[in-house]
Amino acid sequence: MSTLRVDALRSWLFVEGADEAALRRAGAGAGDVLIQELEDFTAPAERPRARDLSAGVLAAWRAAGKVAGVRVNPLEGDGLDDLAGIMPGRPDVVLLPKVVNAAQVRALDTAVTRLEGELGIPPGATALVPNVETALGLLHTFAIATASPRVVGALVASEDMAADLGAERGRDGAELTYARARFHLECTAAGVLSIDCPYTWSDAEGCEADTLVARRLGYRAKSTVVLEHAAIIDRVLTPSVDDVARARRIVAAFEAARERGAGRVEVDGSLVELPIYLNARRLLARARAIRGED
Repeated sequence: MSTLRVDALRSWLFVEGADEAALRRAGAGAGDVLIQELEDFTAPAERPRARDLSAGVLAAWRAAGKVAGVRVNPLEGDGLDDLAGIMPGRPDVVLLPKVVNAAQVRALDTAVTRLEGELGIPPGATALVPNVETALGLLHTFAIATASPRVVGALVASEDMAADLGAERGRDGAELTYARARFHLECTAAGVLSIDCPYTWSDAEGCEADTLVARRLGYRAKSTVVLEHAAIIDRVLTPSVDDVARARRIVAAFEAARERGAGRVEVDGSLVELPIYLNARRLLARARAIRGED
């Protein structure tokens, strides 16, 4: 299966699939995962051209140290043509929009498996990330996330989800709080990375505030449709020097307490029990992964 290290992937940037200038700019900017977007951001008439660009784009992104992905269209639409066009470029990850059930993920797995075999790509090398964009999909998130061993994460939408819910959009995202929390819970239960919805306004301050909300909910990754927002997401979702130092104090103090036979210990005025200790260890592991350390 895919060897993609998702624990180090904070920002997932969607880029217009047929816009050569935008695709080049993305490779030179921030963003852990760059996604050539063939659905909403690429008009149907431009999709053949986007597919032709894909191999070169993916190679350039990988050369720049990025994880290179493509979001295809639903398989019921142009998705199979998209896959045939983009798989020769060996994307690290393929994203599928509008997923509402596990059968759609299994169909994508089947199509990708066939193309890997035809193209000599190592079996299972291509990771999958289904996109959940409706209330029905949200209710089926656990089944979607566990439908294939290729699934390394799942992504929740903002605009499509709000539209499906009939919710009024606001910069604070309050109308999506339950959907975002429910989605993260389901992905966590499934053991895959939860990728938060994009902040779809252009201001930096709002993006930072929205990413802080995501972090508070438990997200470690967030999508974006604005190039400049990727660096903000990376910064907010990277454990700070102070975060790392405190986590180390917690780990050291708790382990010392355990050696003394104690079940908990006070650190910086807070009582540390096993769940807090385990969270501190996870934070340290994530910081190491982001730095590229084993």
